[in-house]
Amino acid sequence: MNYPLLVFVAALALTVLSTWFGDSLRRRQGVSKEEGRSDAGLLLGATLTLLFFIIGFSFSMAVNRYDLRKTCEQAEAIAIGTEYSLADLLAPSDAAKVQTLLKKYLDQRMLFYTTRSSSRASEITADTLRLQTELWSTLRPAIAGVPAPLMGVLVSGMNDVTKSQRSSQAAWLNRIPVAAWSLMAIIGIGCCWLIGYRARRTDWVALLLVPLAVSICFFLIADLDSPRGGAIHVAPQNLSSLSQSLPAQ
Repeated sequence: MNYPLLVFVAALALTVLSTWFGDSLRRRQGVSKEEGRSDAGLLLGATLTLLFFIIGFSFSMAVNRYDLRKTCEQAEAIAIGTEYSLADLLAPSDAAKVQTLLKKYLDQRMLFYTTRSSSRASEITADTLRLQTELWSTLRPAIAGVPAPLMGVLVSGMNDVTKSQRSSQAAWLNRIPVAAWSLMAIIGIGCCWLIGYRARRTDWVALLLVPLAVSICFFLIADLDSPRGGAIHVAPQNLSSLSQSLPAQ
């Protein structure tokens, strides 16, 4: 669900169409089916409760995933900033090389958080992995000239840099399952059909309330769950602050 606005339009169209079908069936049957419609009212109440329970659960899932992406961005900024400072333990020439590569790496990580294009994000990920390889290749011979305890600190710091990137990548791929979306859609369509069927008269102002509310909920969940689509994104504030605090080279 990378296009929340499309989710909103599709959900609104389907739920309104379902309501119209239910209303059309009610008008064809007339008032003689009032007893059956009363039974359908019990079913409507139960399905509406289930629908909004699942919507609330899915919204909680989406918020947790959004918070996880924010936490990963913070962890990346801390790891890169720490390793940049630890690079001063190396010989001056080696420290300059590592810090230059870390600044390039930092630029790539900020681009990863700001780009909207999935293809561009794949290119950024490839450049990030290449820079990780260059950092390790530069660090390996450089740590030979530092005491053994400091070797472990430098290697651990570089591990944190690569591990935080992989955690962010995993957080970006962690989405609400398609099965949950399908269940919400099916129940939402069924509820809207029952609303049209249970209506005593055709009042579209009232009949559109639930379809509109369900569609807005779907839109918000999809927006929170989509790392690159929609309007709600994780801004790389910590990475940007770190980039501004580093000395120019």
